[in-house]
Amino acid sequence: MSLEALHNLLLSQPLIVLFALIATGLLLGQVKVKGISLGSSGVLFTALLAGHLGYSLPAGVGTLGLVLFVYCVGIGAGDRFFASLAREGTSLAKLAVLIVALGAAMTWIGAKLLGIPTGLATGIFAGSLTSTPALAAATEGMTLAATGGADSVSIGYGIAYPFGVIGVVLFVQVLPRVLKLDLDAIDVKTDPKCGNRVENVLVEVTNPNLYGQRISESGVTNFNAIQICRIYSGSSLVPLKYDDTFAEGQILLLVGRRCEMNIAIDLIGKRSDAKLHEDVENERRNLIVTSTAFAGQTLGDMAPLRNYGVVVTSITRLGLTFVPNAQTVIERHDHFTCVGRSDDLKKFAAAVGHRSSVIDTTCLLSLSVGLTFGIILGMLPFGLPGGTPITLGLAGGPLFVALILGHFGKIGPIVGFIPRHTRMLLQELGLVFFLANAGVRGGGALVSTLQEHGFMLFGLGICVSILPLVVAWPIATKHFKMNPLQALGGICGGMTSTPALGAITAKTDSQTPVISYVSAYPVALIFMIIISKLLIRLIG
Repeated sequence: MSLEALHNLLLSQPLIVLFALIATGLLLGQVKVKGISLGSSGVLFTALLAGHLGYSLPAGVGTLGLVLFVYCVGIGAGDRFFASLAREGTSLAKLAVLIVALGAAMTWIGAKLLGIPTGLATGIFAGSLTSTPALAAATEGMTLAATGGADSVSIGYGIAYPFGVIGVVLFVQVLPRVLKLDLDAIDVKTDPKCGNRVENVLVEVTNPNLYGQRISESGVTNFNAIQICRIYSGSSLVPLKYDDTFAEGQILLLVGRRCEMNIAIDLIGKRSDAKLHEDVENERRNLIVTSTAFAGQTLGDMAPLRNYGVVVTSITRLGLTFVPNAQTVIERHDHFTCVGRSDDLKKFAAAVGHRSSVIDTTCLLSLSVGLTFGIILGMLPFGLPGGTPITLGLAGGPLFVALILGHFGKIGPIVGFIPRHTRMLLQELGLVFFLANAGVRGGGALVSTLQEHGFMLFGLGICVSILPLVVAWPIATKHFKMNPLQALGGICGGMTSTPALGAITAKTDSQTPVISYVSAYPVALIFMIIISKLLIRLIG
């Protein structure tokens, strides 16, 4: 088949074009340069080219992608968004809001001074802060405004996005070098060389000062990330009980970070030469927290060993697994890895609201009802008396409903939880559908837009990316009193830059940047969606 024949075939088959664009875009997104890749946003760039060449996509695919994407984003962020505003993430939430506000202010000033159209400017804002949800909200906002320019949003995003990714990655890599910061030494004050990797260690009790003391109430529990979960009995490891005490020659299984482990071993005795056997599966379970009774409590307040006879050895949250301590705040939908006797594990599972079906099952009815109410809400006009009514649109309506469902977990028969692997698949599918449609629509005007506005578009994108970074760092470290690891993680979250977070974690084993990122990211994500629509009114 000749190229001309293939071109004519694609022109007449929009469905083939859709999936061909997604495939080639994802392949482009996998290409790494210095460890940086476009990811799913690669679809936008292949779609811009396809739109320039005159291809089209099936009607409605962009709308379907938009509502799926923002709904899944809301479900994923809902159970932590409000908590980030109200609890220990307050400073990080403020930092996230500051970063987004600075980016928006720079966009507004630049658009006014340079005469850049509203659609292009809001697209540059979304691209500079690498926020695809903001792109979705801005695109729909321009469509609802009925002033034209909706297609130019994706062009502005495509222009600013590459530097938005590269700029933040360079910032978090270069800044520690310039300031001569040892990232590992910041987090590991006890022994900078020991690292933070989690390990299991058998320890023999030889410290006579511990003999007879209750293990669950010993000084070991004061360590930042150490849990004693089992006792060697005979030839096997059995779960720790609340009333167990230290005894001479006793062998204990410790789980925790290596940097804390060395000190804990010195306190208890010495490393044991006994062979470490695998955990007995019926004495270890993975439980998911769905009960609101424990959300917001610390693990110390929950006291799982004293109250339920089990030890929580690790928690998985948003893909991050870490060893908890007594001060760790419990969030809904946390995944607990627990050790205990079978009956105790069953009681604890009932207390935290664990349901095995919740982990792997998606309620299609709840998904459909949630989307239905979200779309309806997005169409309803709101406004103060005497003002112009506004609507939340297809980006805001489903997002708001998903946030509420994600926060409460369940409203009547409607479940606000989608298993992570299913949610990520739906979110990614919706995203590539939306990006393909937005790129094809904007591709036709790509060349003429660049010819008309030239390099000032690139300049504005660079400024919108740089200003929040330069201002946020001193405010985070001086005003909010964050250590450099917290500040870097919070800045990555505020810029919604996962590649930049990856650049930090490649330099340190510390979990601090990731936890800060998780606290700041949901707030920045939602605030960007709100601000992108506000920018349309301010610039227009």
